[in-house]
Amino acid sequence: MGSKNKLKRFKENETFTNVFQPTREEVVGNLFPLRGKWNSEFFKNENPLVLELGCGKGEYSVGLAEKYPNKNFVGIDIKGARFWRGAKTAVETGLHNVAFIRTQIELINHIFAENEVDEIWITFPDPQIKYKRTKHRMTNSEFLQLYKKILKKEGVVNLKTDSEFMHGYTLGLLHGEGHEVLYANHNVYVNEGSPEEVTAFQTFYEKQYLEINKAITYIRFKIK
Repeated sequence: MGSKNKLKRFKENETFTNVFQPTREEVVGNLFPLRGKWNSEFFKNENPLVLELGCGKGEYSVGLAEKYPNKNFVGIDIKGARFWRGAKTAVETGLHNVAFIRTQIELINHIFAENEVDEIWITFPDPQIKYKRTKHRMTNSEFLQLYKKILKKEGVVNLKTDSEFMHGYTLGLLHGEGHEVLYANHNVYVNEGSPEEVTAFQTFYEKQYLEINKAITYIRFKIK
């Protein structure tokens, strides 16, 4: 993507009422005004709050928002030029139950309060296969404890990935640390029993994976 295109998208993001781009200083200083108030101040309802971490173009957040109008969705990514597409689609189609925030995943406990979130989706994260990149894997022990802080007691996490490594690593970690695996599937489009929200729509990259017969895996779990 050219720099002119990026700048154009950054500018357009600023005009969207469903996009938030706080500075790191605001976030770290706990100055983000919607923390603990997402439903009351922004969505104006008490529906379940669902996050998509590393939302990319925002396709999954928008797809979920369309399919589940009685839930509120927030897509999070550090690259605003990516989720511009999802934010614009939501504005153009009048979807009021989805928002996007530009920030680092490591800072989400400054964006959401304890027990504020009902569900988390992690869709096609970078598996960070090299051992020295373990700390960046979005299902490592540190990240799981971060998610636990903002999740409600019965809150769940969903991992959807094309990476056999990420699937295996996460399952091993979950079992090893005593977390509760609610459901696991090594190939959601071949094996029966996949939840509807897992197969109802595909992201741009997911469609490419499916074209080359790459298996899409899924895990649903609770953090203990």
